[in-house]
Amino acid sequence: MILHLAPAADWDAVPLGGTYSPASLDTEGFVHCTGDDDTLQRVANAFYRHLPGEIVVLTLDETRLGAVTKWEAPAHPNPDAAPGTDDATRFPHVYGPLERDAVVLERRFVRTPDGTCTGYEPRA
Repeated sequence: MILHLAPAADWDAVPLGGTYSPASLDTEGFVHCTGDDDTLQRVANAFYRHLPGEIVVLTLDETRLGAVTKWEAPAHPNPDAAPGTDDATRFPHVYGPLERDAVVLERRFVRTPDGTCTGYEPRA
């Protein structure tokens, strides 16, 4: 299982049986994902605190994805990290859109007023 975060409004616009193509697919050629909750929370707090509104965390079954998934070095290392600390971390990059049918769980970030993610809760 791999994880992807998305603005709720974008994800909710994907029809049943449809696919989701975030901007990174066009600009970088892949969809950013992570392999566990702790890493996703660190990435979200480093890069996505500014996103307004609800953010959903999608748990994806890799075997249901039509695109290739490669575990690679981070595309955008955390500028606040100590030198060399991100080198060992690999991230799943999906080289195609995410099928709605590959999502096995939807959760939402619990966030503070400044956008910091403090945990997860089921999405109603």
